[in-house]
Amino acid sequence: MLYHSPVGSDHGDQILPLNLMRESFPDLHATHYAKYVGRESALGQTIPPLSCTWGDVAFLSPVDSGLLFDALRQSGRSFPSLPFCTLDASVLDPDRTCIRLMRKFLTGPEAEPASGDDFLTFTTATLRAVSRVTHAALERPRNLTAHELMLPWVDLPHILHRGPVPIALLRKP
Repeated sequence: MLYHSPVGSDHGDQILPLNLMRESFPDLHATHYAKYVGRESALGQTIPPLSCTWGDVAFLSPVDSGLLFDALRQSGRSFPSLPFCTLDASVLDPDRTCIRLMRKFLTGPEAEPASGDDFLTFTTATLRAVSRVTHAALERPRNLTAHELMLPWVDLPHILHRGPVPIALLRKP
């Protein structure tokens, strides 16, 4: 099972990578691009197993993202309850999907650059191995100060899918 928070049906019928949003949904592109201000180089990071860049993939989570937002609320941040939809992982093409292991920099809010060992083949076994939230992944957002950049998923593996993912495949809560 994978998790995603859709932006709504008013923006089409697919989860789009950032680079594909630019032409079809410039307002949505601007909203998501703003998350990378000051760290635009992240969008050009290569994803070797998929022969593309960070801006060319749709992101899914192997863990219930609601747990992360609950932890952020414990730090005093205010968030609306978001509907995290689920996706049966078996519907994704393994040749277009991989898992990126993430480690937060000790000196900053971002993830360390990826090495070849940080990309795993998308299989049932690897997905099962990364589908748990660690204590550290919840402690960091619980203890953020008001001025720290959030980046709630920085400590969690990312499921990266090259290209769009049909929203029709998502199950609503």
